[in-house]
Amino acid sequence: MSPDHTDHSPRIVGAAWGLLILNTLGSAGAKTIVPLPRSLIQMATMGSLVAAFALALMVNLRLRIRPSAYVLLLTLLLVPSVISSANLESGFGALFRCARLALFVGTLWLLSRWWDGGLTFVRHHIRMYFAVLGSVAAGLVISPGAALPDLYGGRLVGALWPLTPPQIGQYAAVIIGLTVLLVLDHRADGTSAALVIVPSLVLLALTHTRTATLGLLVGLALAIGSLILTSAAARRFFAWAVLCAVVAAVGFASALQAWFLRGQSQENFTSLTGRAKVWDALLAAPRTTTEYLFGMGLGDKSFGGLPIDNSWLAVYNEQGVTGVGLVAAIIVVLGGVALLRPPSLSRACAIFLISYCAIASYTEAGLGDASPYLLHLAVAASLLATPAPAAPLPAPEVPRRRVPRWAQRSDVT
Repeated sequence: MSPDHTDHSPRIVGAAWGLLILNTLGSAGAKTIVPLPRSLIQMATMGSLVAAFALALMVNLRLRIRPSAYVLLLTLLLVPSVISSANLESGFGALFRCARLALFVGTLWLLSRWWDGGLTFVRHHIRMYFAVLGSVAAGLVISPGAALPDLYGGRLVGALWPLTPPQIGQYAAVIIGLTVLLVLDHRADGTSAALVIVPSLVLLALTHTRTATLGLLVGLALAIGSLILTSAAARRFFAWAVLCAVVAAVGFASALQAWFLRGQSQENFTSLTGRAKVWDALLAAPRTTTEYLFGMGLGDKSFGGLPIDNSWLAVYNEQGVTGVGLVAAIIVVLGGVALLRPPSLSRACAIFLISYCAIASYTEAGLGDASPYLLHLAVAASLLATPAPAAPLPAPEVPRRRVPRWAQRSDVT
């Protein structure tokens, strides 16, 4: 990537952002080549969050923050989280997750000082997730059997760090979309962009992740559509993309269908790989008024021992309708601000990230707790922030001219 000359933030901010990303990688996933105790992984991820907060505080000791509706809504989301978790229906782990979310939001407040509508955090995002994908590629080279296990139907997993196929697909799709937008605005050269896009596309294809693929395609379509009226490069890319999509649909229809179905039956595909059954059971479960309003407390995003895999239902289960309303407000506010901004690369990147998170929220959980999705939306918020007004330069002092004493005397008539 070519350097951004407007990036004046200290490198420590990038380090803090990378630690936040490490914290949200999670501790559950596929079996790794070298078995890693879950307690060790949890110590690493939680330690990274504490370190991120410490670095952000160290670089922002005066606690200068930017007004942000996004982080404010996340702060308000802590209220139903604490109210529901205090009942301990989900155990003491719920209070631990509340503390984690509070530290996560506090770190975002400290880093908001550098949210100025520039591409600083976009570049941090691409670099860190590309490093994560690098570990996935290394695991694939070292042990293809561990990286493509039968347990996941031959889909790509993290063999060095426990990452699931949906996680890898999400990271690949996000950095592909952001890098494509940088290339269209000539903020990245073709060689470095190809080094990011091509391997990421291969990893995305190996994960067979439909949600990430759909989010990438729809998100890019909306983002590039916002640039069509002002960018000739965007118009050319859109035309070529449509042409390639038509050719692929006609010439490779059977292969694309096989990849999309992943060998599933029609019934299994219709029920979204069993997700619909969990959703129906969750919605049918009886709840008290308090549980309806504030949820059951922060948990592991499961119901009846099965993953919920839907952000809205996960929030409803853990933070109630109050949490659902706050998460909906986050999407609406960010989307509304993006639509009101004039066409620009920052706006296009924000639209891509917001639309991707909105699409993924249907089959993935994460909008109500510390997660990569909240980091994607934080990058969008940083892109939509208005630049801080420059401090006025002090007026140069005009030297006083020395007036001779004889000139100071008034004329005597």
